[in-house]
Amino acid sequence: MTHLDIKPYISEEKIQKKVAEIGATLSKKFKGEPVVAICVLKGSFMFYSDLIREINADITCEFFGVSSYHGSSSSGEVKVTLDLANPVEGKHVLLVEDIVDTGLTMNYLMNSIQSRKPKSLTTVALLEKPEALKVPCKIDHVGFQISNEFVVGYGLDYQGYYRNLPYIGQVQNFQ
Repeated sequence: MTHLDIKPYISEEKIQKKVAEIGATLSKKFKGEPVVAICVLKGSFMFYSDLIREINADITCEFFGVSSYHGSSSSGEVKVTLDLANPVEGKHVLLVEDIVDTGLTMNYLMNSIQSRKPKSLTTVALLEKPEALKVPCKIDHVGFQISNEFVVGYGLDYQGYYRNLPYIGQVQNFQ
């Protein structure tokens, strides 16, 4: 394992406060209607699990596995590693992503889900890096906009490690 120099960037308390705010907003939006919440694996699992507990609606859980990273940067290619287990046609869908940087993965996911004819599609990302966008990408709810720095923690990783940190950490002196 590579040991990284990590500086706290977004505290656990700030994350939990933002998750509760987004959850309250989504509760009002869905007004108790059933929702299919899709977790984009692997990075968003912590955000996803905290978020769905804050939403006052009947929620079923689905998981979408995708990979586009090699090391610390996006490859630009999206590879599906796990598809949805059940159809979402005619249902309210909530797509939960950890981070949007290039916009390529999120656009791929939105197009894939829209092609399955949901009643509605709402997108949520914990983090967004506006400076890193390569394509326009409209996210309905963003927790935090951050600079184009490499971050880990709260589900985000480096080579599979650091997902278990309860906060978002900025990697210092990363090569």
